[in-house]
Amino acid sequence: MKTAIVILNWQGVSMMEQYLPSVIAHTTPEIAEIWVADNGSTDGSVAMLKQNFPSIRILELHQNYGFAKGYALALSQIEADYYVVMNSDVSVSSNWLEILILFLESHPSYAAVMPKILDMKKPSHFEYAGAAGGYIDKLGYPFCRGRILDTTEADTLQYDTTTEVHWVTGACFVIRASDYHQVGGFDPEFWAHMEEIDLCWRLRAAGRKLAVVPQSVVFHLGGASLSYESPKKLYLNFRNNLYLLAKNLPHKSLFPILFMRLVLDGVAALYLLVQGKPAGIGAVLKAHYGFYRMLPYLMQSRSKQNAPCRNEAYASHAPFSILFQFYFRKKQSFSNLMNLNK
Repeated sequence: MKTAIVILNWQGVSMMEQYLPSVIAHTTPEIAEIWVADNGSTDGSVAMLKQNFPSIRILELHQNYGFAKGYALALSQIEADYYVVMNSDVSVSSNWLEILILFLESHPSYAAVMPKILDMKKPSHFEYAGAAGGYIDKLGYPFCRGRILDTTEADTLQYDTTTEVHWVTGACFVIRASDYHQVGGFDPEFWAHMEEIDLCWRLRAAGRKLAVVPQSVVFHLGGASLSYESPKKLYLNFRNNLYLLAKNLPHKSLFPILFMRLVLDGVAALYLLVQGKPAGIGAVLKAHYGFYRMLPYLMQSRSKQNAPCRNEAYASHAPFSILFQFYFRKKQSFSNLMNLNK
């Protein structure tokens, strides 16, 4: 069994100097090789790695391909049984990887698994990007055990059970290489954000399962590449969520949900206007333009999927709207949302 931890880097020399020692300290060579795939950084990242971390294997990609294509190129060149996808701003804890690998070794029906993600700046709370496992509501909005929209919960061990989930976070997850390649890996067209949710949706449509194992814990800084307030991040999130739906929704749900989402995006743009954020409105409009441009590609991608399996994957989604529950019914924690099913 061979495991490769693959950290994609772009202009992250300070992140790696700060957080890579934690990964090295808690990962023995017998467990995994550590790779850094560099997206054409010009901040001295590669030179620093060669000087300070000679045991790290380096893959130079020579230009910034973004998260999705950067990983797609890197993982196509690295041979392993398991890939660990990990952000450069992640710190790990003891036995974090052994726990995840052991779960996959003993559960062959599962393709990928993630640890519990806590906030580096506020370790008592879950971190936005994944928290304690990802879910999708009936309109295609992602949410997490421990994070609904922008609201994160304190970690009081309330979500410390190993659980099947809809998606695992790109901040840190382990995936069988065979499953990754079988479904086509990351879609480069996403560039960054929600590419892991697209990958996970395709895995579930292929009959594979995903889980969070909270006994494995990592800490994520978040927003290292793009601030959570960045118009570019807003653009990518709006655009890529539409990409996600167009590629993966069942045929009978595709147009009704896409239409509703376009309307809700318009409402979000008006809300940004009221908040005095004109750059946000521009990001939403740009996202819609980018979505319409990519429709031929997205429709072609749909044709490669098995329709009954796609229907089954969508049927497992949460049967409610998180927007309605959050804003109108004030259900602002994962536990409250899950009580709706009882």
